[in-house]
Amino acid sequence: MSEQAKQRIVSGMRPSGKLHLGHLHGVLDNWKRLQDTYECFFLVADWHALTTSYETPQEIPANMDEMILDWLAVGIDPGRATLFVQSEVKEHTELHLMLSMITPVSWLERNPTYKEQQLYLKEKDLTTFGFLGYPVLQAADILLYKGQKVPVGVDQLPHIELTREITRRFNYLYRDVFPVPDALLAEVPKLPGLDGRKMSKSYGNSIFLSDPPKVVREKVSTMITDVKRPRMSDPGDPENRCIAFKLHQLYLPAEQLELIVSECRAAKRGCAACKKELAEAIILQLEPIQRRRKALAADSGKVRAILADGAARARKVARSTMAQVWSALWNQNAR
Repeated sequence: MSEQAKQRIVSGMRPSGKLHLGHLHGVLDNWKRLQDTYECFFLVADWHALTTSYETPQEIPANMDEMILDWLAVGIDPGRATLFVQSEVKEHTELHLMLSMITPVSWLERNPTYKEQQLYLKEKDLTTFGFLGYPVLQAADILLYKGQKVPVGVDQLPHIELTREITRRFNYLYRDVFPVPDALLAEVPKLPGLDGRKMSKSYGNSIFLSDPPKVVREKVSTMITDVKRPRMSDPGDPENRCIAFKLHQLYLPAEQLELIVSECRAAKRGCAACKKELAEAIILQLEPIQRRRKALAADSGKVRAILADGAARARKVARSTMAQVWSALWNQNAR
């Protein structure tokens, strides 16, 4: 086994329901690659979901079911990664509480996401202790499994740096229990939604992995293309102005892209024709995912067993870690 294969990765998602193309290309494709070369722990972060959805907790279980089906259908393999629900491993709360005792409030207040999310989610009251302290829970998620690498995009680097600071503080105050985790930078494509903004369920501009072909065609047909090309007779600039072209680059082969660029610039191809090609390409790639998803949805017992097995495996590691934490804290043998 290579040195890289021995390293441990921890990552997760908050359950917000069915996943879309942004999740596929931004997270899941990367997870699929990582599970071949690392020991991976992928968690359903249901407690994290409560930090912003504490008023509607009844929605979270159904959202968890939808998300797990998408994970498995895409190819996240419980034979190569540990998949589990965060709240099924109570040690997450234990370590979260322990770490909250040593984390300065000023560290949390300078977290860039804290104020950004308050502006972004104005309809929610996020002036809660849980929301302010969610980075400590995130640190607990990583440290509980002694994660050495955490896959993130560039915009998430401040979160990992805060986890690193908490780790160093614990190790300094007590003793070296945790490895200081490193960010594993992933190339996250900036995937546009139907309206040109970032693809997001909250914007209502997403193409979901479970959308049937008819819905995909309807959605893609409404997508914004080149706003400076109101007529087909106008020359376009797909590489620099067309929002839909970013999806074309993900779903169409190079030779087809070259033809599209050439014909669009020469005003020989209309946007409607381009979007029809794009819709069919997306449908083709989603077909095997949807086929597997349908089979999994019909066998809920199998999915429950996968999560139960994952929780048991995660719990074993978590309990070992907490024994070391308490031993370090009280400077005595593990209780």
